[in-house]
Amino acid sequence: MRRQSQVENITTTTTNTTATATPESSSTSTPVNTSVREQAVEQSREAIDELFNLFNQWLPTDVARLLVTALVIAIAWYIAKYVARSVEPHVSSQFERPSVTRMILRAIRAVILGIGILFAITNLYSISGNIVVLPLTVFSAIAGVVLAPIVQSFISGLFILADQPYEIGDMIELVNTEQRGFVQDITIRYTKVATLDNTTLVIPNSSMRERDVVNYTAEDARTRLALDIGVTYESDVDTARTLIEDAATDVSGIVSGGPAIRISSARYPAAPTCYITEFGAHSVELQLRYWIAKPSKQYRIRSRVLNEILNRLAESDVELAYPHSHVVFDETSGVLDIDVTREDRRQHRPVDSNSHRQPRPNTND
Repeated sequence: MRRQSQVENITTTTTNTTATATPESSSTSTPVNTSVREQAVEQSREAIDELFNLFNQWLPTDVARLLVTALVIAIAWYIAKYVARSVEPHVSSQFERPSVTRMILRAIRAVILGIGILFAITNLYSISGNIVVLPLTVFSAIAGVVLAPIVQSFISGLFILADQPYEIGDMIELVNTEQRGFVQDITIRYTKVATLDNTTLVIPNSSMRERDVVNYTAEDARTRLALDIGVTYESDVDTARTLIEDAATDVSGIVSGGPAIRISSARYPAAPTCYITEFGAHSVELQLRYWIAKPSKQYRIRSRVLNEILNRLAESDVELAYPHSHVVFDETSGVLDIDVTREDRRQHRPVDSNSHRQPRPNTND
């Protein structure tokens, strides 16, 4: 009995010790992050105060505040760049689209820089956060009314990022403007396009949403082009088609063959193909369709194809057609005298009576 009571006392003591230790452990497990955050903020405030006191010993108060504010903003800017550069690989791995990655990195930099500016203003100028937030809210409401076009561009930028009509690196064409180029950057406010003429277009997103945009490299960089050619009716059309196809196949940059290229549910031959499209007034109209691997070189490749076709047809009996007319004279047309040679023109030239006239005397003498 005595041993059993001793065991019970030991168990009770252990239970009480555990019960008393539990509140202590719970009290020590209070949120450490809050204390660390508060300590960091307090240390930052002390550092700003020390800088201000240091500058204030040599400079007026207002100038010292401005210098410290500029220094804090510069430090926040460098921190924002460092953080954005550090998280860029992780963000890039999470999002496949470069435009979304750039947008997130810009947002990170803007948030850190805004926190730095707000921190500097609230600590150096003794302004509370609520006093700063209220004017910013009012200013944002006024800006939303006055700067409506810019706000519209921001909203359009969000739609462009969501709809994905084009991406950074895509080759696009603005319909009815004959401007083609590569998308360099997509922001919330504008889209930057580098044209094939080595110029840069900065187009507001509100305008881009209202335009028809042709994307040459949305899913497949290969682009199909067409070239219209007319041959005479006297030419061998089958030979002309073969020569034109062979000429295009030998040009570098053109997809010369391989499996059929699939577009949606349709399939098209990869090799250059020449079709008869129309029987015209002066020619048999042919159309050459060919695929190129790089849309940016379409003008150069088109010129090479034309040159090669011209050389191939010049060596054969195929003649390129051009508009021409036959003039027919019958009994109702009358008579027309035509001078054939220069001697005939001299014989039939009337004598000019004024040709033997003496020159006029000079009256200025």
